[in-house]
Amino acid sequence: MPTTDRPREIVIHQSANRPNQILGGDRELVLIAMLTAISLAFSLGSWWGIGLSVAFWVGAVAVLQRMGKADPRLRQIYLRHIRYKAFYPAKSGLLSRCVPVSRNWG
Repeated sequence: MPTTDRPREIVIHQSANRPNQILGGDRELVLIAMLTAISLAFSLGSWWGIGLSVAFWVGAVAVLQRMGKADPRLRQIYLRHIRYKAFYPAKSGLLSRCVPVSRNWG
């Protein structure tokens, strides 16, 4: 059995590590913007409504592309940030009771 001094290397394909994007923006946000623009066009049902929805679509995709270029995972990071609590009370063990928290601590 041959022994080598180098560690084993595994090639990870780029597509397995790339964020999901459509038109350069976050996939879910682009699809929600498209759904909003289509529903706006059909609900107004006039030529100026279609123009307004196209303008909304172009503006939303431009903003989402800039967001995707700055940080492709910006939406996931923001959602994780708002799930954090302002205060985590100290506990001494897994089954111990929490210390009462003052109302103004959040």
